[in-house]
Amino acid sequence: MEALRRLLDGEAVDVDGEFVRLRLDPPRVRPVGGGSPLLYFGGLSDDARDVAARAADVYLMWPDTVDGVAALVDDMRRRAAEHGRSLRFGYRVHVVVRETEAEARAAAAHLVAGLDDDEGARIRARSLDSGSVGVRRQAELREAAALDGFVEPNLWTGIGRARSGCGAAIVGDPEQVLAKLQAYRELGIEAFILSGYPHAAECRRFAEMVLPHLDHAPLAGPTH
Repeated sequence: MEALRRLLDGEAVDVDGEFVRLRLDPPRVRPVGGGSPLLYFGGLSDDARDVAARAADVYLMWPDTVDGVAALVDDMRRRAAEHGRSLRFGYRVHVVVRETEAEARAAAAHLVAGLDDDEGARIRARSLDSGSVGVRRQAELREAAALDGFVEPNLWTGIGRARSGCGAAIVGDPEQVLAKLQAYRELGIEAFILSGYPHAAECRRFAEMVLPHLDHAPLAGPTH
């Protein structure tokens, strides 16, 4: 990240590290914005957290409970402060929004209605990140959830039965989805990376039902 930022800022690069060894003159081509965009980085291991604290602009996290997110934000702020830095925070999660909570829950359940648990386990095991600390945390959330897959109000872990990585979704009516996002914002989350299934259809629903009630804009302004 440090080498990439220097390049995108139009500077010469002279790095002799364990994994990156580069000596490059200042590049002739630079981003139209004039410098490096914000660099996002995520990971739950101690090593990943320390790297983010030292070099990232935005620490990106996967779904967790409100209390879990609060604890992680506090930890990362402390780590960044030890390096004389500050971090911004992003949150990656799926969304299932419908006119009513009952419809949203039914739509969520339908996504995995035909999934065999053994096949789900095989899908997760094939993923390159299957052994990561972050993936283990997503599994812990599934194990702590109720029989319907909800680990706390409007946070459904069932989607993680069929995929590795980001394994939970905000599920509810527009007001509930908006309230959940606002709860994360109050903890310090500024950037959201949202998705759903099928992608285009869920995107349209979110754009029509939730986005008009949410102040939004690109996250800009480097912290370095």
